[in-house]
Amino acid sequence: LNYHKNMFEIQTENREVFGKKLEPFRKKGKLPAVLYGPKEKTQSIFISLKDFKKLWDEAGESTVIQLNLGDAKKEVLIQDVAMDPVKGEPVHVDFYAVLMDKPIQASVSLVFEGISPAVKNLGGILVKVMHEIEVEALPKNLPHELSVDISTLANFEDKISAKDIILPKGVKLISGLEETIALIEAPREEEASATEEKIAFEEIEVVGKKEKEEEEKEISSVGLRPREESGK
Repeated sequence: LNYHKNMFEIQTENREVFGKKLEPFRKKGKLPAVLYGPKEKTQSIFISLKDFKKLWDEAGESTVIQLNLGDAKKEVLIQDVAMDPVKGEPVHVDFYAVLMDKPIQASVSLVFEGISPAVKNLGGILVKVMHEIEVEALPKNLPHELSVDISTLANFEDKISAKDIILPKGVKLISGLEETIALIEAPREEEASATEEKIAFEEIEVVGKKEKEEEEKEISSVGLRPREESGK
């Protein structure tokens, strides 16, 4: 893994094994991947698992990466990563070859920054509704992440919408302008208190019911009938 003209670059090698035959290669640290795109013949490749994890962490899925294919280089985005559910490690990657002169749509991660006065001073609860938004841009202009300034959230029920996010030049918002990114809710003390009262009331009802059942069993065990039946 290295940097090439301000772009991430990762080495590849040709792959001719598939399915269960991949396990020995995975144990050697090789990660199977596939490259495809609108003007690209699908290619099966191997990359270094160690290099990919570092690249994925630093570049994310909205940064253009250069695949070194030996005699050729391709600009790509990480399209999909299949994970091992037990180990939590990548087991397969899809790379999508982009055309550098054609705008593409991508999901960009949101990073929440600053301190909300409503949280700090009023005890409000910050609710992060969205963690990424859809944008459109030329591949070279796609941002790695976008900042969300929560210091504007000063009162209960304040919110930040998608239209409030500052986009870099050449980047167009695809998500709805009015979609809520984050909001402030009032403290839930009253709601919690009401829940506790309901639980306590239900416990009293259960205890009362058990006492009544035990009383009826006791009456039955000494051969007496409940009072309403004694006059029959």
